[in-house]
Amino acid sequence: MTSLVGTANIEEMVSRLKLFPPASAVNNSGHLLIGGCDTVELAAEFGTPLYVFDEPSLRRRCAEFKQEFTRRYADTTVIYACKAFINKALAIIFKEEGLGLDVVSGGELSIAQSVGFPLDKVYFHGNNKSAEEIKLALEWHVGRIVVDNFHELAMLGEIAGERGDKPDILLRLSPGVEPRTHKYIATGAVDSKFGFPMAHGDEAVAQAMSMSALNLRGLHFHIGSQIADLEPYQQAIDIILSFAAEMKQKHGFETGELNIGSGFAIQYTLDSPAPPIAAYAEAIASAVKNKCQELGLALPRLVVEPGRAIAGQAGVALYTAGVVKDIPGVRCYVSVDGGIADNIRPALYGAKHEAVVANRMVAKEAGKVTIAGKFCESGDILIENIALPPVSAGDILAVADCGAYCLSQASNYNASLKPAVILVKEGKARLIRRRETLEDLTRRDLI
Repeated sequence: MTSLVGTANIEEMVSRLKLFPPASAVNNSGHLLIGGCDTVELAAEFGTPLYVFDEPSLRRRCAEFKQEFTRRYADTTVIYACKAFINKALAIIFKEEGLGLDVVSGGELSIAQSVGFPLDKVYFHGNNKSAEEIKLALEWHVGRIVVDNFHELAMLGEIAGERGDKPDILLRLSPGVEPRTHKYIATGAVDSKFGFPMAHGDEAVAQAMSMSALNLRGLHFHIGSQIADLEPYQQAIDIILSFAAEMKQKHGFETGELNIGSGFAIQYTLDSPAPPIAAYAEAIASAVKNKCQELGLALPRLVVEPGRAIAGQAGVALYTAGVVKDIPGVRCYVSVDGGIADNIRPALYGAKHEAVVANRMVAKEAGKVTIAGKFCESGDILIENIALPPVSAGDILAVADCGAYCLSQASNYNASLKPAVILVKEGKARLIRRRETLEDLTRRDLI
């Protein structure tokens, strides 16, 4: 590895490097290494935009979630939230690591099924499941169907009854807790499209218990994403377990399973630290145990559903710089060959990222630039006002923390091609999703 002593931007570069997958480094050529692979060489071999996942990082985070939660609450099940990003290769990794899967569509469910994932460890979420999706979930015997509303409850009961099935279900409740996060990723408030409002919770429990074709196992809530505070989890647990105690007294319903969703934050920028997994585990486990003891409830199985917190830091986006447009006294734009079509998060809800010039890691910073995408939207900006070394056409920019919600929300805007995805480990790279081709764009079109 190259010696970094005496370089002008060493402190800033080292700080940013911590946002990349653990063990990321700089080689003797001053290039960024991920998983032992030179990112400049990866860009040359696979093209850009390119999404790089560090396999050890994924596996390490799976193990960390299991360890930190089970050491504090033995009966914990960890479920990966596929909406962050899923494909066959990642599904196999999560199967090998002993996690379950949280799916929200028939498509995500089919990916799990295609690799032989144990479907009894799959939880099927969604606020507007179709009859076809419900039938598929019943046919494949998913572990839990998380019921979101009365329409779904009635439809599921009818379909299950006709088929002679008796699926295990959870009821999703909206506890009315509003964490400090963007409104687009807050999901536990009263004004939310998700879940039964608490005012309707009693009726939902009574109706579910009265349906012979359904087996009500427990309760679920999810208050949002990218939540860096611990208190909202504790508040929601207090509300839901108090409700559980009321349902036990009123209907004789024992909450055998409490699914608290996820929303665990990761650090995207140097000035936005996030709590460690251990802190979330401690706050959540303590809140459940203390409240159950207070209310005289048996401890339920605890289920957590991290997505971003597992995949986010493990993924890095590589882009090639093109046009550099310097407007004196205003702004310097560096345009790259990706943008809003492969990472809509900055435009959608103001998400922040950090980046480095992967082929010039130890160069001196020259000033602030704005990294812009190539698409026909003024809002197609990936990062505003970031200090970087001088950037020229052909340089490789690496953007950290792109493993979650970038690829899963990617589009073909401007008829662009969705990027390739690779998995890296111990200096070797494996293609796990090929880049789309021009033929792919018209493959489904009819004349």
